[in-house]
Amino acid sequence: MLITAIEPRRKRLSALYLDGEFALKLDTETLLCSGYQIGMELDDEQLHALIQRSESRRAQEKALYLLEHRNHSRKELADKIARTVGHEAAARAAQHMEEIGLVDDERFARGLAAELLHRKGYAARRAEYELLQKGIDRELTREIIEEMEPDPGEMLQTLIEQKYLRSLGDEKGRRRVFAALQRLGYQSGDIRAALRNYMDDENEDE
Repeated sequence: MLITAIEPRRKRLSALYLDGEFALKLDTETLLCSGYQIGMELDDEQLHALIQRSESRRAQEKALYLLEHRNHSRKELADKIARTVGHEAAARAAQHMEEIGLVDDERFARGLAAELLHRKGYAARRAEYELLQKGIDRELTREIIEEMEPDPGEMLQTLIEQKYLRSLGDEKGRRRVFAALQRLGYQSGDIRAALRNYMDDENEDE
């Protein structure tokens, strides 16, 4: 195959033309470092190796870009990188980030659990679900949730007082509050008990 044109494209990519036809886009830096130029021949094995190097470089750059903005679990990072490059290159990049200490699933899981349980007020089972969705190991997830889980009754009371007091004045509002707390993962019985306690207190004040 004869390289007949190399044209710059957006996002640090270059279009490679072989035998007069567009073939694919490659990472520009990878292409420059390879030494291939217009007029040179390229066989299938060489093209495959070039594609692999391009994918690897793009995956590494994407990983670093994502980690600059926030922490990720290894699975989450690989899944996001795979939107740009192939799954194999994405998995290798995520593994490399873990090996050099930029990705740590336990550190990520503890940070996320703290946010979900304490700032957002998620119940333990909803927080556990969210961690599992990020690819955190089930045993590690349960260990962290059990360690960090606040008392459900106290958290429900806090949520009601901070967010839902104004909605408890009528039956329609109470149903909305009940549904909102269910979406956070709380058990129906715990929600009823928390609402009953509050309404009992209101009745006593009257």
